[in-house]
Amino acid sequence: MHDLKALRADPAAFDAALARRHLPAVAESLVKEDEQRRAALAELQEAQGQRKGLAKEIGQAKRKGEDTTEIEARGAALRDQIATLEARANEIQKRIDDVLQRLPNQLDASVPDGKDENDNVVVHQRGEVPSFSFEAKQHFELGEALGLMDFASAGKIAGSRFVMLRGVLARLERALGQFMLDTHTGEFGYEEVTVPLLVNDAAMYGTDKLPKFAEDSFHTDDDRWLIPTGEVPLTASVMGDILSAESLPRRMTTLSTCFRSEAGSAGRDVRGMLRQHQFTKCELVSVVAPEESEAEHERMTRAAETVLERLGLPFRRVLLCAGDTGFGAAKTYDLEAWLPGQQAWREVSSCSNTKDFQARRMNARMRKEKTTVFVHTLNGSGLAVGRVMIALMEVYQQEDGSIIVPEALRPYMGGLEVIRPA
Repeated sequence: MHDLKALRADPAAFDAALARRHLPAVAESLVKEDEQRRAALAELQEAQGQRKGLAKEIGQAKRKGEDTTEIEARGAALRDQIATLEARANEIQKRIDDVLQRLPNQLDASVPDGKDENDNVVVHQRGEVPSFSFEAKQHFELGEALGLMDFASAGKIAGSRFVMLRGVLARLERALGQFMLDTHTGEFGYEEVTVPLLVNDAAMYGTDKLPKFAEDSFHTDDDRWLIPTGEVPLTASVMGDILSAESLPRRMTTLSTCFRSEAGSAGRDVRGMLRQHQFTKCELVSVVAPEESEAEHERMTRAAETVLERLGLPFRRVLLCAGDTGFGAAKTYDLEAWLPGQQAWREVSSCSNTKDFQARRMNARMRKEKTTVFVHTLNGSGLAVGRVMIALMEVYQQEDGSIIVPEALRPYMGGLEVIRPA
């Protein structure tokens, strides 16, 4: 959500920020609407004052035994006027809010200009891209050949974009999630949290998932939402709170099932596990003082990178350009792992600083001296478990179809060193 006062103070700067995202100017129309709203409120305040004066007149007249019919008629007219002005002010406010809540966050100055993913900037690359003496297979070819990745059974009971992992691959997914949690809680100070998988409208709106992304999420018959990411319940846990400066930074992590409708992705990544309706993700969320969010963004991204480094997976950090930065983000780093089967870099983590954008929607603040200010919130995948498993399977594949288990995961796999056919 945006600060209307800041917009009024510098409408040209507001429109310039929208232009970076290739969006049309709206400041002039919003300022005009706000002027009309403020005029209606001024009239309302004056009418309410007149009504108080009439109430005194009526009281005085009654004490004197005078007829109050004419005064009461004026009072009734004022009541109608007040109701009309209140409705008008509320209607204008709703129109303003409808526009503001659909406008994306303003970009950080360090975000490069650009139209789409082709204009993103590679910050650095870590690890050697593997070469094979044989033709590398994709993860679903490996998983199905192992007899441990079952799309047919999942499709029979749930439809497309679901999978059933069996045996050692099911354990591998569990091991990855536990390894991520242990790394983030043990080394980076994140508090592990078990979160609800169902949330209300307020939580979705506060974390900028409503109204814009309603079609991307699953809605229940009792007006709740299956979480599209653990970011929603973690971040919304401070909704409406006034936090003490001493309690910040607040760092939280969860390993949760996530649900996405994948609306608009028809025909994309239809094979395999890359784009599923249901998946597991380790989420990182930080709530910090405004002056700390830039450093926290770097810290969070490094935490996610550390997991990839420990697993020995080649990856690169990418700074998203203006046209590819998400709706709620002021700045985003994507971490992309190399998939030999696809011969492509694919996203396994997205770490974003939303600054005070979500906090304004949630009314989440902190005490600062004698006043309160909006906190800054950050979120990132630490990491997407299924996508990391895909990268691991393809990077560590052997010619016979077996998969080497990285050393970091072997304690979580009962000492298993190689995954072979069931």
